Amino acid sequence: MEFDNDRDRDRDRDCPWPRRQTHVHEILGSVQIAERRTDPHNHRFATVSDEVIGSGLNHVHEVKFRTDFYEDHFHEFCGRTESAIPVGDRHVHFLDSVTTCNEGHRHEFRFGTLIDNPIEEEEED
Repeated sequence: MEFDNDRDRDRDRDCPWPRRQTHVHEILGSVQIAERRTDPHNHRFATVSDEVIGSGLNHVHEVKFRTDFYEDHFHEFCGRTESAIPVGDRHVHFLDSVTTCNEGHRHEFRFGTLIDNPIEEEEED
Protein backbone atom coordinates (compact mmCIF):
# COMPACT_ATOMS: atom_id res chain seq x y z
CA MET A 1 0.00 0.00 0.00
CA GLU A 2 1.37 3.41 -0.97
CA PHE A 3 1.13 6.34 1.47
CA ASP A 4 1.29 10.05 0.66
CA ASN A 5 2.92 10.95 3.98
CA ASP A 6 3.96 9.68 7.41
CA ARG A 7 0.63 10.69 8.96
CA ASP A 8 -1.26 8.35 6.58
CA ARG A 9 1.20 5.53 7.36
CA ASP A 10 0.70 6.04 11.12
CA ARG A 11 -3.07 6.18 10.78
CA ASP A 12 -3.08 2.88 8.87
CA ARG A 13 -0.82 1.20 11.44
CA ASP A 14 -3.00 2.39 14.36
CA CYS A 15 -6.31 1.51 12.69
CA PRO A 16 -8.19 -1.07 14.82
CA TRP A 17 -10.06 -2.62 11.85
CA PRO A 18 -8.80 -5.61 9.92
CA ARG A 19 -6.93 -4.85 6.71
CA ARG A 20 -9.18 -7.13 4.63
CA GLN A 21 -12.79 -6.12 5.06
CA THR A 22 -15.28 -8.98 5.20
CA HIS A 23 -18.92 -7.84 5.20
CA VAL A 24 -21.55 -6.15 7.35
CA HIS A 25 -25.37 -6.11 7.45
CA GLU A 26 -27.83 -3.25 7.67
CA ILE A 27 -30.31 -3.56 10.54
CA LEU A 28 -33.45 -1.61 11.32
CA GLY A 29 -36.54 -2.23 13.36
CA SER A 30 -38.74 -1.40 16.32
CA VAL A 31 -38.72 -2.86 19.80
CA GLN A 32 -41.92 -4.33 21.21
CA ILE A 33 -44.30 -2.22 23.27
CA ALA A 34 -43.47 -1.99 26.98
CA GLU A 35 -45.41 -0.61 29.98
CA ARG A 36 -48.70 -1.61 28.37
CA ARG A 37 -50.81 -0.63 31.40
CA THR A 38 -49.11 2.59 32.49
CA ASP A 39 -47.33 4.20 29.52
CA PRO A 40 -47.42 2.00 26.40
CA HIS A 41 -44.62 2.86 23.98
CA ASN A 42 -41.92 1.45 21.76
CA HIS A 43 -38.71 2.72 20.14
CA ARG A 44 -37.05 2.47 16.72
CA PHE A 45 -33.45 1.64 15.87
CA ALA A 46 -31.17 1.48 12.82
CA THR A 47 -27.53 0.38 12.66
CA VAL A 48 -24.93 -1.61 10.77
CA SER A 49 -23.43 -4.80 12.22
CA ASP A 50 -19.73 -5.25 12.88
CA GLU A 51 -17.73 -7.44 10.52
CA VAL A 52 -17.65 -11.25 10.52
CA ILE A 53 -16.81 -13.20 13.68
CA GLY A 54 -15.97 -16.80 12.74
CA SER A 55 -18.05 -19.45 14.47
CA GLY A 56 -17.15 -22.96 13.35
CA LEU A 57 -18.11 -23.39 9.69
CA ASN A 58 -20.45 -20.39 9.92
CA HIS A 59 -20.21 -16.85 11.30
CA VAL A 60 -22.01 -14.26 13.43
CA HIS A 61 -21.87 -10.46 13.78
CA GLU A 62 -21.69 -8.20 16.81
CA VAL A 63 -24.56 -5.72 16.92
CA LYS A 64 -24.76 -2.49 18.93
CA PHE A 65 -27.49 0.11 18.85
CA ARG A 66 -29.23 2.84 20.78
CA THR A 67 -32.95 3.36 20.24
CA ASP A 68 -34.62 6.68 19.57
CA PHE A 69 -35.96 8.71 22.52
CA TYR A 70 -39.39 8.51 24.10
CA GLU A 71 -40.19 10.91 26.97
CA ASP A 72 -36.51 11.54 27.71
CA HIS A 73 -35.26 7.97 27.70
CA PHE A 74 -33.74 5.46 25.29
CA HIS A 75 -32.43 1.89 25.45
CA GLU A 76 -29.28 0.18 24.22
CA PHE A 77 -28.28 -3.28 23.07
CA CYS A 78 -24.97 -5.04 22.54
CA GLY A 79 -24.80 -8.69 21.52
CA ARG A 80 -24.38 -11.14 18.65
CA THR A 81 -26.59 -12.41 15.86
CA GLU A 82 -27.30 -16.06 15.25
CA SER A 83 -25.38 -17.87 12.49
CA ALA A 84 -25.93 -17.05 8.80
CA ILE A 85 -29.17 -18.20 7.16
CA PRO A 86 -28.87 -18.78 3.38
CA VAL A 87 -31.18 -16.72 1.16
CA GLY A 88 -30.54 -17.53 -2.48
CA ASP A 89 -26.88 -16.75 -3.15
CA ARG A 90 -26.68 -14.42 -0.12
CA HIS A 91 -27.53 -14.72 3.58
CA VAL A 92 -29.16 -12.98 6.55
CA HIS A 93 -28.91 -13.31 10.34
CA PHE A 94 -31.60 -13.41 13.03
CA LEU A 95 -31.56 -11.99 16.56
CA ASP A 96 -34.15 -12.27 19.34
CA SER A 97 -33.21 -10.42 22.54
CA VAL A 98 -33.95 -7.59 24.98
CA THR A 99 -32.67 -4.02 25.45
CA THR A 100 -31.04 -2.50 28.51
CA CYS A 101 -33.29 -1.44 31.37
CA ASN A 102 -34.06 2.29 31.56
CA GLU A 103 -36.88 4.14 33.30
CA GLY A 104 -37.69 0.87 35.09
CA HIS A 105 -38.38 -1.24 31.99
CA ARG A 106 -36.79 -2.99 29.03
CA HIS A 107 -38.06 -3.95 25.59
CA GLU A 108 -37.99 -7.25 23.76
CA PHE A 109 -37.14 -7.17 20.08
CA ARG A 110 -36.33 -9.45 17.16
CA PHE A 111 -35.06 -8.80 13.69
CA GLY A 112 -33.59 -10.30 10.58
CA THR A 113 -30.69 -8.41 9.05
CA LEU A 114 -30.86 -7.19 5.50
CA ILE A 115 -28.95 -9.37 3.04
CA ASP A 116 -25.20 -8.99 2.82
CA ASN A 117 -23.86 -6.87 -0.04
CA PRO A 118 -27.08 -6.82 -2.11
CA ILE A 119 -25.62 -5.28 -5.29
CA GLU A 120 -22.39 -7.27 -5.57
CA GLU A 121 -22.28 -9.47 -8.63
CA GLU A 122 -21.95 -13.18 -7.99
CA GLU A 123 -18.36 -14.37 -8.37
CA GLU A 124 -17.77 -16.79 -11.23
CA ASP A 125 -15.92 -20.05 -10.53
